[in-house]
Amino acid sequence: MQKVKLPLTVDPFRSAQKRLDYDGIIAVKQLERIAEATEGVISDAEVKLSFDIDAQGLKIVRGNAKVDVNLECQRCWRAFPHHCEVEFIYSPVFNEDQVGNLPDAYEPALVDENGEINLLQLIEDELIVALPQVAMHDEVDCEVDSDGMVFGEIPLADERPNPFAVLKNLKQSNEE
Repeated sequence: MQKVKLPLTVDPFRSAQKRLDYDGIIAVKQLERIAEATEGVISDAEVKLSFDIDAQGLKIVRGNAKVDVNLECQRCWRAFPHHCEVEFIYSPVFNEDQVGNLPDAYEPALVDENGEINLLQLIEDELIVALPQVAMHDEVDCEVDSDGMVFGEIPLADERPNPFAVLKNLKQSNEE
């Protein structure tokens, strides 16, 4: 079955009442923020979303997304492919005051003035947060071997006198 493009925005309340499921893609050209945070996006983002109502009556968006990107290795400075995959559960809210009422398992998804959530922004945020903080090849794949990872020796501290030694002398003279 061919995957279709996801809508950019969706009404989470109607979708949850209808218990809609989406199985689609977000095209590479739409993933501008991920492209800026990486060395480039290799594949379309594959996304699965399910809208539902939980036992408490809260509308929820459950889903997962995966995308392949190029990252720059922080040891050898060469690009390498990285597979990024995330799972998430959101509950739509109208304002920041409603965030405190959500169970800890749900992330808030802010609804815009039209009563919709921006799926592109939501999914891009999740994928960006899932990127590694320090991108590196596996050691066996990296061009810099473990001998090349030495960054020098730590210089010995100067043999300067302690500036607080004067205070020690003052304390001793006051005790006498």
